[in-house]
Amino acid sequence: MSKHIHRSKLPVELLAPAGNMEKLEIALTYGADAVYLGGQNFSLRNFSGNFSMPEIKEAVRLAHSLEAKVYVACNIFPRSHELPELKSYLKDLSACGPDALIVGDPGVLMLAKETVPHIPLHLSTQANTTNVAALKFWANQGIRRINAARELPLEEIQILCQENLEVECFVHGAMCIAYSGRCLLSSCMTGRDSNRGHCAHPCRWSYTVVEAKRPGHYFPLQEDQRGSYIFNSKDLCMISHLPEMIAAGISSFKIEGRMKSIHYLAATVGAYREALDLFFKNPVAYKEDPAWYQRLNSLHHRGYGTGFYLKNPKDINPDAENIEGKGPKALFVGKILSNGLSGLHNIICRNRFVAGDVVEVLHPDAPPSMDRILTIEEAGTPISVARPNTKLQVTLENNHTALSLIRIPEEPLPKASVY
Repeated sequence: MSKHIHRSKLPVELLAPAGNMEKLEIALTYGADAVYLGGQNFSLRNFSGNFSMPEIKEAVRLAHSLEAKVYVACNIFPRSHELPELKSYLKDLSACGPDALIVGDPGVLMLAKETVPHIPLHLSTQANTTNVAALKFWANQGIRRINAARELPLEEIQILCQENLEVECFVHGAMCIAYSGRCLLSSCMTGRDSNRGHCAHPCRWSYTVVEAKRPGHYFPLQEDQRGSYIFNSKDLCMISHLPEMIAAGISSFKIEGRMKSIHYLAATVGAYREALDLFFKNPVAYKEDPAWYQRLNSLHHRGYGTGFYLKNPKDINPDAENIEGKGPKALFVGKILSNGLSGLHNIICRNRFVAGDVVEVLHPDAPPSMDRILTIEEAGTPISVARPNTKLQVTLENNHTALSLIRIPEEPLPKASVY
């Protein structure tokens, strides 16, 4: 794995999600100072793959070898009968050596203090910390860091940051329509409890109207050709407002997305890493690079906004027009498995591509660059079309490092000879 990564000697931390070992490796390689992950129990993302106890231990070892940190989410709201198992789980976690536990329930906090008092405790955004008095309360309970409520504007977050406690805030990703993530829709509509890690995301569904005495007769709610998505929140994107967040005193910038792909992670972590490094290199001369937003816009999203930070009404209201995602979408086609030599690369194919395709390569240690697929081989046999989930040997015009990702921009690019 590349050792180029800027480990935080900087005043702020870039915190990225890790839904499994592959995602953790990508997050660290593309520049995260810390990752947050969940075990196979007691986490609010039970469908993200998650980590067995041996995998958590390996994740911590890998992160620490790169001078990065690992925070383990234990942010479920458990029932009484689960507490003995939770206590055993915390003891097993202690042997893995995580840098912090993320908790949201007061009972879990108390049990962690009793069972693993040496592990720092971070407070989940679901604890809904909105004021200084609440922050001081949690600090008195042993909390080292709070994730501020997502409903706060920057001016109120700045007040929290003046206290003697680390403040973490989301900087990018999906936004829950419910207050501080405390949603009951999933439980009511599907029996899957979002507060226990089983959210069915009914806020993303398409809805119609049914009159009570006419069951089976559906009247459409139509915002566009796909229908209407009346609970659909815009995604958060603060790449254009990092100086304001830094000035507020925020300690850690958190990217949402333990269930997102390695493509999402590489593009998102890479863009924010470049931006933060450039800012702290020379804050006075800092200027946003439009390429960062273009890279983020190439991912599937629900329309970007600034959430509650800037108190912009259009960013707070539901995005009723879109669920499929906005922006030109790049197609992720492969992950490079080893450093290229004379243009030859071993890759794992994720989506179909053909020889001659013009591609964009996301790099762990540099901005993206353009290239072209020259030849494709499978087990030494030349082929013209790459099939998903196969290991291939691909020749590109240039050499690229391991864990670089290959993608095809949606808009065809000119097949120039110089990239």
